[in-house]
Amino acid sequence: MRVLQRYITSEIVRSVTFALAAFLALFAFFELMGQLEAVGRNGYQLQNALLYVAMGLPGNVYELMPIAVLIGTIYALAQFAATSEFTIMRVSSMSTRMTAVALAKIGIGFVIVTILFGELVAPKATELGEKFKLQAQGASLSQFRSGLWAKDVVKSNGLEGEVIGTRFLNIQRILSDGRLDGVKIYELDKDFHMSDMIVAARGDYQGDHVWKLTDVEQTTFIVSNKSSEITAPISTIKLKTRSFVSEVTPEILSVLFADPDRMSAYDLRAYTKHLEANNQRTERYEIAFWKKIVYPLSIFVMMALALPFAYLHFRAGGVSLKIFTGIMIGVSFQLINNLFSHLGLLNTWPAFVTAALPSTLFMLMAIVALRWVERR
Repeated sequence: MRVLQRYITSEIVRSVTFALAAFLALFAFFELMGQLEAVGRNGYQLQNALLYVAMGLPGNVYELMPIAVLIGTIYALAQFAATSEFTIMRVSSMSTRMTAVALAKIGIGFVIVTILFGELVAPKATELGEKFKLQAQGASLSQFRSGLWAKDVVKSNGLEGEVIGTRFLNIQRILSDGRLDGVKIYELDKDFHMSDMIVAARGDYQGDHVWKLTDVEQTTFIVSNKSSEITAPISTIKLKTRSFVSEVTPEILSVLFADPDRMSAYDLRAYTKHLEANNQRTERYEIAFWKKIVYPLSIFVMMALALPFAYLHFRAGGVSLKIFTGIMIGVSFQLINNLFSHLGLLNTWPAFVTAALPSTLFMLMAIVALRWVERR
């Protein structure tokens, strides 16, 4: 069995690597075609487009891995069936359960690779790619005409202590190096009366949730506790620099422009907690978080779907037909996976159910197909 395990592993790994490389080349070509429209504008050259596309490849590896595993496994098993090697393996007392265990062992390696790309490589590469493109074009990030808006809570002791108010941040532009340009901060008390308004020319992140504002003008509104009306004059002071503590960090700000499906589970969880602390909706990011947890496990589902093809001999269908069927199954899985994400968001389904249901349905399909080919 060890000899068979090594042989099956080498063939499947080789087939999956080839399928993944083919898909990456295809997706890179389409992405490059999409970038050609921007070439020649604002200093954005062809070499910049090529590098930007290359930085997006790790994200494609994460998204395409289950399909590549499905197609690669189908191809390897179909070749075994076509040359009667799988029949010889079965005659040599290799049962269906033993084959499934062998595939599961191979799948563990692919799951680990998928997790590494999804959690470490792809998010960083995507972030670097977006920053590189902004630098090449000399552009900056801005979500609305009035700039970017974020919400935070004001606590009595920085990040700890009692919540004493609410803070709204308005940022005109986020530069490619993470610096904030044109910062306005509106602080409200518990009764939602304006207490302070801070205007700064720029903001630089110092680390540990501390921001340094430059060229600051702070206006303080004094409110009576009894009547909740302004009873004292408004005071305005100008400062060269000022620091303030906030839960809003450059990572959280970058999330506002990022695709949740390209973020790591760690970042999604951190941003979800931030939204919960500010009483904002979290459904979209909760679904994306659980998809990040469940998606690597779909590797096992894809391998289970590929296993019945080993029981179909060459006369039951050529290798090319089996590969085409595998491509259709993989595309269907991706479409249904994305469809359920939208349906779960619209119908407020539990995030875990929304993320796990497509994989569960396809696993049931694999079990039914395997029983059918065994009976034949």
